[in-house]
Amino acid sequence: MLRAMDEQQFWDLIEAARRPGPDDAGAVVERATALLAVRPRQEILAAQQLLWDAMAESYRGDLWGAAYLINGGCSDDGFDYFRGWLIVQGREVFERAVASPDSLAELPSVREAAANRADLDCERTLGLAWDAHLAATGEQMSGDCYTIAYPEIVFDWDFDDPAETARRLPRLAALYGE
Repeated sequence: MLRAMDEQQFWDLIEAARRPGPDDAGAVVERATALLAVRPRQEILAAQQLLWDAMAESYRGDLWGAAYLINGGCSDDGFDYFRGWLIVQGREVFERAVASPDSLAELPSVREAAANRADLDCERTLGLAWDAHLAATGEQMSGDCYTIAYPEIVFDWDFDDPAETARRLPRLAALYGE
């Protein structure tokens, strides 16, 4: 599929939606949806594929372990919603967290969530392009306009083992009292 939007443009869209200031993830998704809805249909469709490419890139066992610790448990759907939250944090945070999930301990939003025992998730991110397409065209997006290619995930530790979690995610474990 020829893309009308590339990866940099996707992340620029997320950054533009974040610019009004620090806000909750849902507000960022709302702004990103509005920004995307005024773009040509092909860009909206490309954004859907780029979103799912980012979801596949972040489908990692070590990041799931971080989500499990941060959210006090993490189902399949919960991990999707956590990664939705992660995407709307912007490219720099996303790439750093994918490379080193323990880096999430540096984020003020994670520190605040730890103090308040609040979950970090954003299911609405997963529908960003769908909602933009509906707003722009009045029609539902076709499910065959994108593919999802998740890699095989490696679970090489028990997320309920505090000692192993502390070894693998020392800063997050300290933040969450593990």
